[in-house]
Amino acid sequence: RMRYQTVYARAQGAIAAPTAGLHFTDGILSRIREHGITVAAVTLHVGYGTFVPVRVDDIRDHRMHEEWLSISKETARIVNQARTDGRRVVAVGTTSVRSLEYAARPDGRVAPGCGRCDLFIYPGYTFKTVDAMITNFHLPRSTLLMLVSAFAGRETMLDVYRTAVAEKYRFFSYGDAMFID
Repeated sequence: RMRYQTVYARAQGAIAAPTAGLHFTDGILSRIREHGITVAAVTLHVGYGTFVPVRVDDIRDHRMHEEWLSISKETARIVNQARTDGRRVVAVGTTSVRSLEYAARPDGRVAPGCGRCDLFIYPGYTFKTVDAMITNFHLPRSTLLMLVSAFAGRETMLDVYRTAVAEKYRFFSYGDAMFID
């Protein structure tokens, strides 16, 4: 219970922790803020659907289970101001990426609100809001691996994963993390 939580978790409801956030401590977050980086929170209650392997031949036929999300007015304001100022929006974790992209308008501005998110991001998706992400190494055939492949490119991710396997990186919940931009 204590170790499988992010230091910034506030609401109960997920079946699993947003694992990319497990790499952060209060000290690291303080240093990030000291460098003038604004931190904003989103909530997406990770559900079973996040972990369901893609078992269809055509990934467009895979259906994501809905997960509850919440983006506050303050978070939307912070993200939208960053976009206006030309600063990058860096999401910690694929759940944060999905939340921000789900709430994004075509111009990349984020709308606040609560609701159910079933956005499946796979190669070919055009990102509107997120410019970079921190994420763990994900399992094969997972929607999470497809999301990072959509972001960085399938071939790039295959190369990264070959290196990760060769170097014995740790995968999944308590695994190593990467920064993708």
